[in-house]
Amino acid sequence: MKLYYSPGACSLSPHIALREAGLAFEPVLASTKSHKLQDGTDYYGINPLGYVPMLELDDGTRLREGPAILQYIADLAPTKNLAPANGTMPRYRLQEWLTFIGTEIHKSFSPLFNAGMPEEGKTISKTKLRSRYEWLDSQLAEKDYLMGDTFSVADGYLFAVTNWAKPTGVDIADLAKLNAWHARVAARPAVQDALKAEGLLK
Repeated sequence: MKLYYSPGACSLSPHIALREAGLAFEPVLASTKSHKLQDGTDYYGINPLGYVPMLELDDGTRLREGPAILQYIADLAPTKNLAPANGTMPRYRLQEWLTFIGTEIHKSFSPLFNAGMPEEGKTISKTKLRSRYEWLDSQLAEKDYLMGDTFSVADGYLFAVTNWAKPTGVDIADLAKLNAWHARVAARPAVQDALKAEGLLK
């Protein structure tokens, strides 16, 4: 399999999932700025939408969108318990988390990366993110991970996008439970390996 990624982007979450699952894959750098691969290939020719992540399977099938990719990876390695079994309420809870992270956290950061966004718009996004993180802090009050005692692909996704808080000026330093969770995820060997592979950790 090939994972098309850009360092520090949301593609970090399937990168973490692949390493947590112990699956063989080839990371392929696809710059979100130049939209070219390292060999000069136009990434738009591979993914017409131009963004990451994208997972290319051994048979050439290509899968887009992080939450779909994350669940596919988890289902390839069921013994790793990265996602509950399909058709169960815990699986729908996982999908609930993935949807929340994608729509309420991930997309709320987008204006903060837009150079053309007026400061007023950025302030609105920061205020929304702060309220969502306060709620997340309360949800992590009595559990180690989003789904309880076990790390799931939702944790990897939230970790990847939460890494954007400090560089974009979203202040979450006082949210103790959230920060303890972040440190817990960051300490996982697979997460450390993914961060090092993307040049985000020395």
